[in-house]
Amino acid sequence: MGWISWLCPGINLKRWLLLFAVGVLLCALGLALFFNYQLMGKAEELLFQMTYLTTGRYSNGLIMSMGVVFLIVGFAIMVYGTRRLISSVVSVVVPDKNGSLMETIFMQRKLTRGPAITVVGGGTGLSTLLRGMKYITNNCTAVVTTADDGGFFRRRCEGVGISGRLRKELGIIPPGDLRNCLTALADREPLMERLMQYRFQGDSPLAGHCFGNLFIAAMAQAEGGMEAGLNATSQILKVRGRVIPSTLENIQLQARMTDGTIVTGESEIPKVRKQIKKMMMLPADAQAANGAIEAILNADVLIFGPGSLYTSVIPNLLVEGIRDAVVRSNAIKIYICNVMTQPGETDGYGAYDHVQALVDHVGTQFLDYAIVNSQDVTSEQLRQYDAEGSRPITPDIDKIRSLGITVVPARLISKDDLVRHDPRKLARVLIALIYRLRLFGRGMQFFDYFFMRAGMKKLCKQK
Repeated sequence: MGWISWLCPGINLKRWLLLFAVGVLLCALGLALFFNYQLMGKAEELLFQMTYLTTGRYSNGLIMSMGVVFLIVGFAIMVYGTRRLISSVVSVVVPDKNGSLMETIFMQRKLTRGPAITVVGGGTGLSTLLRGMKYITNNCTAVVTTADDGGFFRRRCEGVGISGRLRKELGIIPPGDLRNCLTALADREPLMERLMQYRFQGDSPLAGHCFGNLFIAAMAQAEGGMEAGLNATSQILKVRGRVIPSTLENIQLQARMTDGTIVTGESEIPKVRKQIKKMMMLPADAQAANGAIEAILNADVLIFGPGSLYTSVIPNLLVEGIRDAVVRSNAIKIYICNVMTQPGETDGYGAYDHVQALVDHVGTQFLDYAIVNSQDVTSEQLRQYDAEGSRPITPDIDKIRSLGITVVPARLISKDDLVRHDPRKLARVLIALIYRLRLFGRGMQFFDYFFMRAGMKKLCKQK
């Protein structure tokens, strides 16, 4: 980014440098008046004498050139001194801040003025996306499903569902997905992730419980409610954005299959291995959390996914008021399709089938963009998924375009053994799309290019 970032509008530095320069000029004028202009006269006389002794003649042009040099050197010293002063203060207030001073100021100013992005989803797919989103904007809100019944950990903790235990013992909504999103948006992610994801071992009553879940539960009780508890947790973790549950009510998912059978429970739905026709929720009139609808209506960008289509993304749209808010919102609406099918939910699905299922549950075509993976999966990666029947999702670009949706194909798979979205690649695609749509808010698009490039550079450095 370099020196060009000093020219960026809105970083609130140039005005103070100008004020400092005015102060220096006033001080110089004050000294001149105090010495009845004799000080300036003496300095000018000395310069003329030095010029004559050096060149053997008087030269007004040379004197003027020296004046310009003094002006430039003085201004450079003033800027350098101001910068060192700010650096000295910043190093005390934020001692572990990485990167140059101007890069830090530039990025934070731009992030604060970044577009309002609301992400709707749940599960690991949502937290994967949020890890990259915090390098785009500080105005990011995650609306998270709370339909998790702890089925995944029930298989690992001797038949006891961890989320189910918290729901029964403390009467709170499942905090697992909320915890993952808070951790992903935390400014101190590596350290916080180890702590918040730590799971107690041994035979104690805490065995199997995750520290982060207990922490959120404690904050909810201390602050008098889950929303207040999440806000307090966000402050402690220095979260860049907000995390809001789609509803504060204890809900259960139901799926009506194509053969007419109805299956209840988020973890039970994939087990029957039948094709899903429609998702439902108990209670059917569950009300949205206070901030969820507001975040959707005030968003510049609405993002759906990635994540389990039927048990993470669509459940949010079943909550009373959220579906209508999505349709009424003037935001750019983007769907990020998964890269692999999910056994028991989306067997045999292509990207078009994912999009169509989402549209069917909303009741109208509402999407503007669909981001799909165009990267091939290696044979080594495929072998790991053959046993469970998971297959790569075909992009179906032409079929999606027939719905009036702009398709953004991209190479999105991580280099890990697991086939999943790479948060850096996904964020780079979103940065480029948002930049192209001119959604960075105030400031010149010329400088937004440098912000975009700096954001991508930071993403590339992430492990």
